[in-house]
Amino acid sequence: MDKISINNITLAYTRRGKGTPLVLLHGYPLDRSIWNETAPFLEDEFDLILPDLRGFGESTTVEMPYTMDSLAADIAGLLNHLGIEKAAIAGHSMGGYVALTFARLYPERLLGLGLISTQLAADPPDRKEGRYATAAQVAEKGVIVVAEAMTPKLSADERVQSMVRSLMEGQSSAGVIGALKAIAERLDSGDLLKNFKFPVLVLHGDADALIPVERAREVKAALPGAELIELPGVGHMPMLEAPEATAVALRKLAG
Repeated sequence: MDKISINNITLAYTRRGKGTPLVLLHGYPLDRSIWNETAPFLEDEFDLILPDLRGFGESTTVEMPYTMDSLAADIAGLLNHLGIEKAAIAGHSMGGYVALTFARLYPERLLGLGLISTQLAADPPDRKEGRYATAAQVAEKGVIVVAEAMTPKLSADERVQSMVRSLMEGQSSAGVIGALKAIAERLDSGDLLKNFKFPVLVLHGDADALIPVERAREVKAALPGAELIELPGVGHMPMLEAPEATAVALRKLAG
């Protein structure tokens, strides 16, 4: 694990493997360790870059509000630090929002885009309001309120539930609150698709209880050239529920 100072934060990351640069972005409210079971199937083909997004894992955050643009800028700065001009980027859930924002801001730097258990649409008003309400609860009671609410939605697999609950409980309140507000204010990404000139992989479990698989099918309908892979019986955490199948799908970003 290494750390860099960037954009007034400390960003922690792991780098392993060799080949095409591939950045794997974790979802909310987790950290880079969700990729530990999938990475061994990829490191012979990819130069894997696994960051903790700001406020999660071993990365720090700032008290002031920030946006998806800020998170994407962190990743661009990390690539600059590593001397990598172009990379494939795959994001899980919130990490998908960051990956889509990176595609909007830095399209010339993308070799390919992976969207895992994520969606294009911005939050409708009621969902946005709910995220701010959850942020207020976290400020009052801690991250346990998020861990209790989200654990059953992330996976039906008891082993995975135990893993993700432990991960969520270990995150900082400041990181969870900052991310909730950034997610609430994210832009709709549907209009981006027509501009994509790079391969797009869409990977989704058909048993996802948090973001329905229909959201993945919407991407495929809007961008027929995208490759959609649905994993039968898999929930919101394919990299933990089906790590080898997830890796097989991600290899399509090797170019």
